[in-house]
Parts: sequence; C-alpha cells; structure tokens
Amino acid sequence: MPTPPLAALPIRRLTLRDLPACADLSEDRGWPREEHKWGFLLTAGKGYGIDDPDGGLVSACVVTEYGVPDRPDLGAIGMVLVAERHARQGIGRRLMRHVISSMSTTPLTLHATPHGRPLYEELGFKTVGRAEMVRGRFTAGGPEPAVATRPATAEDLPAILRLDTQAFGPDRTHIITRLPAFADRVRVAVENGEIIGYAAAWPNMDTHVVGPLIARDTETAKALIASLAAHTDRPLRTDIDVRHEELLAWVKERGLVSVAFNAVMTYGTAELPGDWSRRFAPLTVAAG
Repeated sequence: MPTPPLAALPIRRLTLRDLPACADLSEDRGWPREEHKWGFLLTAGKGYGIDDPDGGLVSACVVTEYGVPDRPDLGAIGMVLVAERHARQGIGRRLMRHVISSMSTTPLTLHATPHGRPLYEELGFKTVGRAEMVRGRFTAGGPEPAVATRPATAEDLPAILRLDTQAFGPDRTHIITRLPAFADRVRVAVENGEIIGYAAAWPNMDTHVVGPLIARDTETAKALIASLAAHTDRPLRTDIDVRHEELLAWVKERGLVSVAFNAVMTYGTAELPGDWSRRFAPLTVAAG
C-alpha cells in the first residue's frame, strides 16, 4: 500500500501514551528528550500530533489553556516540532493553522526561536516582548537579599493562587496545583506574614529550571532564586523577561550566562494580560 502524502495524514490529539514518541521527536531535532516536561504538558494541556506511517511522529505541539475550562482566556503554544526527515514541507504551518482554528477566538501566545519566528509572523503572530534564557551554576556572594523565604505548604495555596492571578492574569489553578508533584522545590517569600512571591525549581535533564517566578519586586525575586539555588547541586536555568534588567544582571554576576533569546509573541491580542512587573519567569516557555 503506498504511503499517503503528508498533507493527507490526520492531525490527532496526543495522550500520555505518546510521551516516548514526543521525546523521540525532540531528540530527532537535537533537543533534549525532556520526558518530565513532556509528561507535565501532555497532562496539563492538549497535545496535537501527526503520526508517521513508518513509525513515530511527523510533528507535534502542545497547547496549555488558562482561565475558565472550556472558555479559556489565553492559550499558550509550545513544543512545536517537525521531524527532520519531514522538515521544510509545510507540516509545521499546517499543524499551527489547525491549532489556531481549534482555539477559535481565544488569544494565543508563544515563545519563538529566531528560526521559528518567520513562520509565526506569517501566521499573524506579533512580537510583544523578549525573554532571555540564562544557565549556569549559581554562586552565592555579595549582600544577601533581605527577604525571608521558606518552603511552601499546602496552606499557602490560596495565597499563591491569588498572587499568581494578579501577576499572570488568567486563572492557572490547574498548573499551580500540579507544582508539588512536578517540581523538586516550591518556595514562598514572606513579609509580615504575607506571601509576596513564590517560585519553583523543577528537574530537566541535568539542570533545575526556575519557574514560575512571581514576585512583588526584584529583591523578592532574587531571594527566591538564591533560596532555590541553595538547595540544589545542579546548574540553574530560567527564562527572564528582558525588562527585568536588574535581575538579569544579578544572576549573571552569580554565574549564570546568556544562552538564547526568544521572542514573546501573541495572536488575537495586542499584549499579554496580568502585571509583567511581577512576572519574572514562566514555568516553561512551552507553557507561556
């Protein structure tokens, strides 16, 4: 039986059973396998993919929705991948158009690499900001941030959710409540008994990724990063909004180096909701 043309292959929803194939696809494109992250995204979001008749996946991506279930206020697109053997044949464009159509009028966002940005611009996405990925071994030094931190507890959840909604905008309870199982550390910053920031560190290959990072101000963000770094022997990695110049300078002084810049893009909205001044880093760029 002849192999059907790529344009005729159906797009379907992915499940956790597809996790090995998603990790294989990442590896095929020279990315880390990132099975832990794939598992989180496929559970908390919606995966879309195209099966290769010869085995594996031709393409895949994940959409994480925020807001009221079935009536989301925002959708974040990530992990858009096309197998190397099928690259430059319009597969990524077709998958993206399917996702945009399936999301109807819901505003969308994504973080675009320089390589992927032209496709997203062609589809109507606009650049609204930039994030800088930094990575390295954190070295303590200089004045300690004068903000107290401690491990988060279950009793902190309502306050964390309130703070998160103020900073992020749409409700993401389904993401925050998964953090204790997904992350190795979740810490809160406290002042006069009030939670003024929180952050998580989750394992990704040989690093700990810091995110989400939500804080009242830069000093609070510094304290949270320092406290997470003190409890790991792995290099840290995080993606910081470039408008937070002071925090970026501080982490670089302590051993982290710039790895890449991604464009923050939107579709169907001129800007992201929430308060960027308190939103320092995402959980992962794949989830917005």
